[in-house]
Amino acid sequence: MAKTAVADIIIPTEFEKYAIERTAELSAFGECGIVEHAPEFDELAAGGGKTVEMPFWKDLSAARQILNDAGTLTVNKITADKDIARIHNDAQAWSVNHLAKVISGDDPMQAIVDLVAAYWARMDEGLVVSCLKGIFAAASMAGNKLSIASETIAGQSASTRLNGGTFVDATAKLGDRADLLVAVAMHSATEAALRKLDLIDFIPDSEGKAQIRTFQGRRVVVDDHLPTRAGTTDGTVYTSFLFGPGAFAKGAAPLDAAPLQGGFGTEGVELARVPLDSDSVLINRRRYILHPRGVKFTSAAVAGDSPTNAELENGANWTRVFENKNVRIVAIEHNN
Repeated sequence: MAKTAVADIIIPTEFEKYAIERTAELSAFGECGIVEHAPEFDELAAGGGKTVEMPFWKDLSAARQILNDAGTLTVNKITADKDIARIHNDAQAWSVNHLAKVISGDDPMQAIVDLVAAYWARMDEGLVVSCLKGIFAAASMAGNKLSIASETIAGQSASTRLNGGTFVDATAKLGDRADLLVAVAMHSATEAALRKLDLIDFIPDSEGKAQIRTFQGRRVVVDDHLPTRAGTTDGTVYTSFLFGPGAFAKGAAPLDAAPLQGGFGTEGVELARVPLDSDSVLINRRRYILHPRGVKFTSAAVAGDSPTNAELENGANWTRVFENKNVRIVAIEHNN
């Protein structure tokens, strides 16, 4: 008698493609353009190694020279530098027991299939937040950071809080490129404080499904994983981030689609059976790049083949290589 098996509801190559595409769609950072899919990063992720190097020419900076009939011109040169991104290799495994299916009357494996893209989207958002913590712990990013927070409750005032005026000060960190900043990510407590000041606007999205938050015309992303810390004496210090489009670039490598020897599935999506335990197992592997443009990952303090979130948060692993104005991220430390 024919029966439906896990292999019938999951086609490995199609599942992998679906998960990659849906992950980008479901990410709040991706939806507002902070994380941008870069096809060239797909190709870089598909290569070997642990890091990828992206050379670039630095801008010309020679001083003006005046022509005259008594002297010669000073010859200048163009110099190069390189951005470096780390390739991430992740995997996750889910198991479904026979009894879970028959007792629940539902299909847990199908539920996993339906939820896996949202799971990876949350993992990507966590990785972005870890990168933000790391790059702004690096001394080279000081020019993109505005620190106005008071370390005491008694010292807090309008000038230490995020509001219309201090937000303008933060955008000014990019000078004449402030208009590149199109989104801001903040803690829910910060968003609530701004709503109390009537500074958050709500506009319907193009499909009328939800209200989109904006602050001074910038799209708002609310994420409670953004950095908070206790003030030196008391109170709380929050960090919000402003972004230009494509501040982070992402690329994913489709893994080998050839059937696995001795198993079912591919390198990207493998299905297994543990018959004595009555378990069906789904394994999903990823190889991808998710990198803040213009801040190279030096791998100065990385122990394994891929950096952990804690290692991404270590400022020793990051160095800014683009000019400050060309790094499309600004951080502001503030009170609420």
